[in-house]
Amino acid sequence: MKENNLTLGEFIIENQKEFQYSSGELSRIFNSIKLAAKVVSYKVNKAGLVDIIGGVGEKNVQGEDQQKLDVYANEVFIQTLINREIVCGIASEENDEYITVQGSDEGNNNKYVLLMDPLDGSSNIDVNASVGTIFSVYRRISEVGTPVTLEDFLQPGTAQVAAGYVLYGTSTVLVYTTGHGVNGFTLNPAIGTFYLSHPKMKIPVDGTIYSVNEGNYVHFPRGIKDYIKYCQTEEEDRPYTSRYIGSLAPDIHRNIIKGGVYLYPTSTKSPKGKLRLLYECNPMAFIVEQAGGKASDGFSRIMEIVPTELHERCPFFCGSSNMVDKVEDFMLAAKLSKY
Repeated sequence: MKENNLTLGEFIIENQKEFQYSSGELSRIFNSIKLAAKVVSYKVNKAGLVDIIGGVGEKNVQGEDQQKLDVYANEVFIQTLINREIVCGIASEENDEYITVQGSDEGNNNKYVLLMDPLDGSSNIDVNASVGTIFSVYRRISEVGTPVTLEDFLQPGTAQVAAGYVLYGTSTVLVYTTGHGVNGFTLNPAIGTFYLSHPKMKIPVDGTIYSVNEGNYVHFPRGIKDYIKYCQTEEEDRPYTSRYIGSLAPDIHRNIIKGGVYLYPTSTKSPKGKLRLLYECNPMAFIVEQAGGKASDGFSRIMEIVPTELHERCPFFCGSSNMVDKVEDFMLAAKLSKY
């Protein structure tokens, strides 16, 4: 994309009117996110030169091995948000429980909660592959001035007021939506400023890329096995190209730009799915839908799922609308064949 002289800060101010509850909070939240993203980006680019790669020897709440950069990114984003007293609560994939941000006054007069996966795909750091941060913003439903509650976080994706991801790759790119389209900004590391580089992002309605960990093929449900075979069949525009990085933000980013579908189904190893509804699926679904795509659990819209727990998992299919439709066709056919 051709570089635009418009900075992220300028863009947010110019489009502040599109934010439903505009009173300056959106700008302050994104200022915190971009600051934390620049700090994490700097550390990612120094991986191998400083002691930031590898595991810490502990597991997170998901039972997954924590990487040093997981812990670092989580602390950076949490402290940046707390120090600026912008949100009333934070939920992170790396933390057991949500964090109540008390604020300098009694209670908390801030109106928003933020949920995040601070560093998705962190095991890729050791091999110099792309990783990302994913975040989602909701308007609290509890009374302003009181401590945040669990219900403030357990909202369906349709209630999101903003969502985005930061991609740490050959360049650092921040992509976000507030429900009025999707725009991407690339960091100029020389001056520490994000510039509009991907305006009005749109995902093609069709594509030729499918992204899935085919090493788990034997564990997948019948509908997904059939769809993968369909992708590999030589006919007209097929076989499709298989592209899978193993980090959600870069995989989705590529498919938004080029057209494709991302698949993370249930399996015999993960019968409820592996991706987290609140930290990964909902924000990515919001972004992809705003870019003209579709996100599904295989049968229904991801963003209409009402969560019941903070670390809920679900199957996830996301990308070009025609391709997701085809996945749903195969899933339904497999389901009906059982009866």
